[in-house]
Amino acid sequence: MAAAHLCIALGPLTVYLMLMGLINGSRQPFVTSGARDTFSLALGISGLVMVGPLRLFVPEQALTTFGGWTWSLLVAFYILCVLLIGMTSKPRLVIYNITAAQLKTTLGMLVAEMDKTAKWAGDSVELPQLGIQFSIESKNTMRSCQIVAVGHTQNLGSWTRLRVELASRLKKVKVPPNPYALSLIGFALVLGTLIAFQILQNPQIVMDDLKNFLRL
Repeated sequence: MAAAHLCIALGPLTVYLMLMGLINGSRQPFVTSGARDTFSLALGISGLVMVGPLRLFVPEQALTTFGGWTWSLLVAFYILCVLLIGMTSKPRLVIYNITAAQLKTTLGMLVAEMDKTAKWAGDSVELPQLGIQFSIESKNTMRSCQIVAVGHTQNLGSWTRLRVELASRLKKVKVPPNPYALSLIGFALVLGTLIAFQILQNPQIVMDDLKNFLRL
């Protein structure tokens, strides 16, 4: 793999892994929406997509005509596809650095305050007054949870309120750092060192490969 290809492919992934490592290494849970989580993951793998599918299927005639501007159009297309996926997916919340038991304790008290008629059934709950219904899904190995919508009729305004209220409550919750964070940060440092070594060792080769890749 050319030096420029390696830097493009691993650069965004390195940033994403470091960010995830810092979030999981925090002593507080972190709440985000499903759309934001999807978009951040898409940015993290954007370099791999760029040197893979996009480079494989890039129209040669467009490169000849528009040069490097072709990549701007392809990147814009990629971002629009990711936004479409995020907007058409079921509402969900992603909570990092927390166990299902810890989340359910905090969420149970919050749900009772938001809707007195809330009905629990195992890990699922319905809030009739707010017009939302969801279930809790957990990933024990990564110590993270998801609150996923159940059914297609959902009040998006209530989901926004739930996210804001839950994030506010979880700020008061202290958790031990996730050991999984060390592997993420360590892997990010290895990739970052590899990228820096490529650039510092052969800066001109990297620049020439980049110009050739982008057809500048």
